[in-house]
Amino acid sequence: MPENKMKWVGAWGNAISVSERRPENYAKNLTLRYPVKMMLGGEALRITLDNFCGTEAVALTCANIAVSVGNDAISANSVRRLTFGGNESAVIAAGEKIVSDPVEFPVKQGEDIAVSLYFRDFTEMRSGVLITGPLSKGYFAIGNQTEETALEPDTSKRTSWFYFLSDIEVLTGSEKRAVICFGDSITAQAWPDYLIQRTLEIGDGTTSVVRKAASGTRILRQYDNITYDSYGLKGAVRFPREALVSGADTVIIQHGINDIIHPVGEEINRFRPWSDLPSAQEMIDGMRMYIETARRYGLKTYLGTLLPIEGWRTYAEFREELRCKVNEWIRTTNEADGCIDFDRAVCNPQRPQAFAEGFDSGDHLHPSQSAYMRMAEEVPEALLRG
Repeated sequence: MPENKMKWVGAWGNAISVSERRPENYAKNLTLRYPVKMMLGGEALRITLDNFCGTEAVALTCANIAVSVGNDAISANSVRRLTFGGNESAVIAAGEKIVSDPVEFPVKQGEDIAVSLYFRDFTEMRSGVLITGPLSKGYFAIGNQTEETALEPDTSKRTSWFYFLSDIEVLTGSEKRAVICFGDSITAQAWPDYLIQRTLEIGDGTTSVVRKAASGTRILRQYDNITYDSYGLKGAVRFPREALVSGADTVIIQHGINDIIHPVGEEINRFRPWSDLPSAQEMIDGMRMYIETARRYGLKTYLGTLLPIEGWRTYAEFREELRCKVNEWIRTTNEADGCIDFDRAVCNPQRPQAFAEGFDSGDHLHPSQSAYMRMAEEVPEALLRG
């Protein structure tokens, strides 16, 4: 393929948020291995490591990529060392990110690869995100096991926390493009994975699905205390950074329910005052910020309606009224490029404030696996094709 017909496109991605503050937030002599499914074929790869939420520099000892052959296993003859400015080691300053040098590594659409990272010295494990779903799993191990074909069972363990690894880009054809899924824990869970599977099944090979989601996050507020700082950054901090995905032309936004359900009053929780409760207009203005930023980036914007919450521990009629007002604007506005009505796809038609039978995970806030599959089906097929 001629060089001028190729470009870098995000084939996989993650938000970088604030990991939960614990006494053991430092690690040493640690290998991270992340198997991921590549949405696009291409000739070369590069990765981005991001220390956006770190308070101090992180020293990477070495990293590689390889073909994944199931769970934590890799193909030995496929291992390729990654370099950063020509060096195998690198330092990621607090609040900054680094991009690896491109490495020749032919991949096919749907192929699984694994990224392995090794941190020899004490490392602040603060920049990370919790994601789950059928395609989202990682591993950590004691010692430098980056080139082991399988991690040593006695010194390794599965994790759903993805640290530092924010993007994998592939050098591919100029017709390829990415669709971003932006949101909170609902998007950090399974529906983007099911959308990846659906895209691989019915897409035309031109489109990747890149998740940028962080649990607990809100459009308008963030917590500046260590009790809740892992609930993440507000939209004005997150979105301008996370929407910068190479080759992206579309973003699907499903965000805002935490703005509605979190405030309970200082008499109940000192960190969740009633002053944090937004009006419908404030939430709409926050979504307009998303739309305007996306437009500056050349992205089409599709807004997802907010899901049912009846039965959630802070459910109240005034919260339901607020959710409905925001959803009505999402459904009727001509400021975005479209609405994806996730709410109507998973709610009980006879009692729309609640999930339909079988679609509630049990906490009355997060969907069940079958509901996540239904959400993925609700995304228009046209968005999955170039």
